[in-house]
Amino acid sequence: MAKTFQLTKAQVKIPIIAAAVLLAVFGVGFFAVGFDQGQIFSLIQGQDAYGQMYLHEMTHDMRHASGFPCH
Repeated sequence: MAKTFQLTKAQVKIPIIAAAVLLAVFGVGFFAVGFDQGQIFSLIQGQDAYGQMYLHEMTHDMRHASGFPCH
């Protein structure tokens, strides 16, 4: 008696919308950690955000550890 085997090859495809959302989240996070000097909160706080720089202060050590100069 002959034994037969069936192999099923599944192709997994990443949805384009998921890749786009992930890329957007990465881009905003990269900007917030690496380059923000008050720009993100200035949309809400106005000019006061440039003096307070909340995100800059929260990510200051991470910014230096990843090689971004900030001052």
